[in-house]
Amino acid sequence: MTVHFIGAGPGAPDLITLRGRDLLARCPVCLFAGSLVPRALLDHCPPGARIVDTAPLDLDRLAAEFAAAHAAGQDVARLHSGDLSVWSAMGEQLRRLRALGIPFTVTPGVPSFAAAAAALGAELTLPEVAQSVVLTRTSGRASAMPEGERLASFAATGATLAIHLSIHALDRVVADLSPIHGADMPVAIVVRASWPEERIVRGTLGTIAGLMAAEPAERTALILVGRALDATAFRDSALYDADYHRRFRGGTGP
Repeated sequence: MTVHFIGAGPGAPDLITLRGRDLLARCPVCLFAGSLVPRALLDHCPPGARIVDTAPLDLDRLAAEFAAAHAAGQDVARLHSGDLSVWSAMGEQLRRLRALGIPFTVTPGVPSFAAAAAALGAELTLPEVAQSVVLTRTSGRASAMPEGERLASFAATGATLAIHLSIHALDRVVADLSPIHGADMPVAIVVRASWPEERIVRGTLGTIAGLMAAEPAERTALILVGRALDATAFRDSALYDADYHRRFRGGTGP
């Protein structure tokens, strides 16, 4: 028996990986994050599967589900939204599984920042504009930010910021970033990226709060901040430069 943690992707049911879909199709038990995972994905579960919405469960009850499936010799598909590597609460579940001696696997999913960038038709790293993406959030009830992880510190690097779980704190985000970046810094907010009701709001640090006030979003929205969002005069990368010599393509350069 194995517990298979599966990243369901950002929302669109067809953005789950083939591996994740196939695992769903063969597991007799599916525990899914019902508040965030589209129910269309449950169509991949086998007939008669035990399907449990984990939204009302605490960690002890989750562990009890794992233990019961283990005792019955039944594989479990543990379906999370997005990708499991960030803000998934997988770590605490894995700690319980290790303590119980229950094996597990992890199948990654399409992360929300990638879906948001796709919705914008944007590359978040452009030559000589930004070559790093910072995935971060603001402090909330579920988890405080470590002392050294402040938005202002990340902003000072010039990296593109992908600010998760923070749409409720948009005013705080603007207040923290404006002294470093200025009011003209591009901002894009993607609400429910890849869902049918996806919505994009573009502005700047000076305008974004007012734009969002006209049609607020309470959750499932990503805030992107950085010059790469509207840069047009950036230098072409060397990757496709005819004079750039690389392993898989000859060239006249060094």
